[in-house]
Amino acid sequence: MDDLDPIAICVLFEEWDPQTENSQDAQAVCRSPGEPTSLVNMASEDIAKLAETLAKTQVAGGQLSFKGKSLKLNTAEDAKDVIKEIEDFDSLEALRLEGNTVGVEAARVIAKALEKKSELKRCHWSDMFTGRLRTEIPPALISLGEGLITAGAQLVELDLSDNAFGPDGVQGFEALLKSSACFTLHELKLNNCGMGIGGGKILAAALTECHRKSSAQGKPLALKVFVAGRNRLENDGATALAEAFRVIGTLEEVHMPQNGINHPGITALAQAFAVNLLLRVINLNDNTFTEKGAVAMAETLKTLRQVEVINFGDCLVRSKGAVAIADAIRGGLPKLKELNLSFCEIKRDAALAVAEAMADKAELEKLDLNGNTLGEEGCEQLQEVLEGFNMAKVLASLSDDEDEEEEEEGEEEEEAEEEEEEEDEEEEEEEEEEEEPQQRGQGEKSATPSRKILDPNTGTDTSDPEKVVSAFLKVSSVFKDEATVRTAVQDAVDALMQKAFSSSSFNSNTFLTRLLVHMGLLKSEDKVKAITNLYGPLMALNHMVQQDYFPKALAPLLLAFMTKPNSALESCSFARHSLLQTLYKV
Repeated sequence: MDDLDPIAICVLFEEWDPQTENSQDAQAVCRSPGEPTSLVNMASEDIAKLAETLAKTQVAGGQLSFKGKSLKLNTAEDAKDVIKEIEDFDSLEALRLEGNTVGVEAARVIAKALEKKSELKRCHWSDMFTGRLRTEIPPALISLGEGLITAGAQLVELDLSDNAFGPDGVQGFEALLKSSACFTLHELKLNNCGMGIGGGKILAAALTECHRKSSAQGKPLALKVFVAGRNRLENDGATALAEAFRVIGTLEEVHMPQNGINHPGITALAQAFAVNLLLRVINLNDNTFTEKGAVAMAETLKTLRQVEVINFGDCLVRSKGAVAIADAIRGGLPKLKELNLSFCEIKRDAALAVAEAMADKAELEKLDLNGNTLGEEGCEQLQEVLEGFNMAKVLASLSDDEDEEEEEEGEEEEEAEEEEEEEDEEEEEEEEEEEEPQQRGQGEKSATPSRKILDPNTGTDTSDPEKVVSAFLKVSSVFKDEATVRTAVQDAVDALMQKAFSSSSFNSNTFLTRLLVHMGLLKSEDKVKAITNLYGPLMALNHMVQQDYFPKALAPLLLAFMTKPNSALESCSFARHSLLQTLYKV
């Protein structure tokens, strides 16, 4: 080796995980000629010592990590070791607290330690309130935010994902978002936080204010990455955020899957995306576009040139929406690498139009049209089209394709019905919003469902599955997240279902089958008008399957229908996800 050119010699070695000693990414360690023998020949104890040193400080661009240590930090005493490491860490740029649980007092003293860390730029604080009451999280976040503000930190990344803090939790970091500490923010990640409509509105207002204040100082907020999947934002929350996006105008990635957003919210987002000309990634998976939302989004795609990834899978864009998107892509989006339109009820001709639009997409890596209704012949034609462009390898599996439906007229009628139902739902929501202030003025009684509605045993023949289904849906339809209403509904469900399931003449399988039919999740020969809002029934089912009286043998069937893509579940992603989590444990 001494005969080699006198430059630094790089020797590859394995980066060791101090927990498992499993090899991970190979990294290069350089030495100059004449230094001791390369790391390849180092004794194993020397490598172990090196790994231990690296693990102790976990330095990577000024990063201090406590990730995944399952620390239970309740008091100041519990947090003393964490505080010492923070205080002793010079030039701290990134702090990882994921996979721990931080209480109010511990957060306060950690925040105190952060007050002297002005160079902190990245806060990886996802999943750090495991097992905490929702009332604990806002004050903990307020303390941590105050610490960052006092330090004069200038954040570029804030990740609070997987913290189920709800709308109140957003208020916990609202002041931080409005402060100078976030004027430099590039990435905001709030995946799976249960923000709801209220939290979405608070967040949107905070981002808008941050942009206003930072602009006044000559350096407007230039947010690049926004992540807020699985948050029950719905139309109102999405529309509020869309307004903030229009003001910001610098977004490059937007991830908002599973938020129960219908075409009004999708349209608002599309209009906002049109002024964010640097967008590269748009992920709105598992929302409900329908033709209206798809057409609005297609119009926006015509104006964008930097888009690389589009994920509209499980979004019910349907055939007309897919054709509109294909028209937008044809001749545009030169950098497109991935398009996902899976499980969108797209038929053969529309799918072929999408494939044909890929002709000049030299950088395309994946086209996903699985789970649509192309039929066997349609799948073959799709493959032939792409083979003609020498792109056969980009096509994802079509293993879940369904046979092409024969009656287009029936499908069009179904689309029209669903559009009408959406409009009815929007009108109902508006009416509820108008009635809510009046109800508050009338006191608690008016806010709680009447005793008559919640007495399912009145006149209910619990030996008849159809009647039990009717009573169950009637009771669950009034479900709300308010504690008093939730408890009242759950008690009524328990009374009804315990009596039914304990009856020897009650057919449990028939009950579940008919329930799925009425929820629009299972087709039936008899004409049944499915209910339009599944949130209450899904939350009631989530409670019911956890009870001792529920026949555990029914769980696999219910799980199968909950995991199957279905447009009726799109607007209730939070309830669906909660039920799935429960069913996996049953």
